[in-house]
Amino acid sequence: MKQNGYVQKQYGIKTKRFCQTLDLKNEPELIAAYKKLHEDGHVWREILSGIKEVGILEMEIYLLENRLFMIVETPEDFNWDESMAKLAKLPKQEEWEALTGKYQQTKDGATSSEKWQLMERIFHLY
Repeated sequence: MKQNGYVQKQYGIKTKRFCQTLDLKNEPELIAAYKKLHEDGHVWREILSGIKEVGILEMEIYLLENRLFMIVETPEDFNWDESMAKLAKLPKQEEWEALTGKYQQTKDGATSSEKWQLMERIFHLY
């Protein structure tokens, strides 16, 4: 529940975080279908395996109205461009992007790294 926050896993290594955003088509039925597609047990196992295979430790997606916000946690030495290029070529990834693209305000045939826009951090407090 969002009022209680979300517990973070500790990895015992230095990590870094990438934040991305993407807009869904602003249609309640499509947003509901997109949410269902991402429920436990609905994301294809090849997609989950591929995310881990390229070195991503943790991934979270948040939703507000039709705006998505993704947090990607990686080891400190993670190379974004190399990993996203590898991810795009993994089995089922192109098919998954085509499926999810039906709900997103993106160009047909776009890869994940073309759809999701990296965000600039403008403030932090440690």
